[in-house]
Amino acid sequence: MRTSLKPTAVGAAGIASALLIWQLAALSRAAGGSLPQLGRVIGELGSLVGSPDFWSAAGATIGIALLGLAAAGVCGVTVGILVGSFEPVRYATRVVLEFLKPVPPIVILPLVVLVLGPTGEMSWFLVFLGCLLPITMQTVDGVHSTDPVARDTARSYGMPPAEILSRIVLPSALPYIGTAVRVTAPASLIITVVAGLLGGGPGLGQSLYLAQAGGDYATMYALVVILGVLGLLFQAATRAAERRLLHWHESYREAVH
Repeated sequence: MRTSLKPTAVGAAGIASALLIWQLAALSRAAGGSLPQLGRVIGELGSLVGSPDFWSAAGATIGIALLGLAAAGVCGVTVGILVGSFEPVRYATRVVLEFLKPVPPIVILPLVVLVLGPTGEMSWFLVFLGCLLPITMQTVDGVHSTDPVARDTARSYGMPPAEILSRIVLPSALPYIGTAVRVTAPASLIITVVAGLLGGGPGLGQSLYLAQAGGDYATMYALVVILGVLGLLFQAATRAAERRLLHWHESYREAVH
């Protein structure tokens, strides 16, 4: 019991220290008056929670992020298996994938806004692009990590390629795919918010831009707090799903014992 309470107590102390620093900075006007006091932000949080417009924007943000992540997951795993399983495809796409890896999706935001406009489809497309490549690359690595002895043994027993894929290759690649989804889940939320903040897409990003443009700093910081909580929830949900899906994997068995 003592070991389980200690991290919780330390974490609570860290949060309290951060809030104290925030309040002291607001009282000293260290940010030139643009940092509101905690009381105002907490009050604005209560007002936002009671507003239907806030819940509509939050629903749009969560829906766009999850739909983009899901589409990227399906396409990324499919492309990753194809690239990882066939050497000609891997050699043909390796340079392109490596070139695109460091390019953030926000770079093409002006072009996507020009084509699709400040719409939910624009935000969804950016999320899809931002999550597709990491999932694809991790899936390729997972396919490459498959034990060649297990593959050869399966072939010697006459297993067809589809069965080898489902029973040998995919289980080997699943930890890599799980890691990719866990990493890209918060990124999907960030991209959705940036698409609304800079591209005018629907959701909390647009609400954040309107609050900033109107000088409503209490609302702006309240939205930032809400987005931080949403990011933690996204990460916790993907961790729980990964643990449930990969409970058979040795790393999770060791963690349990």
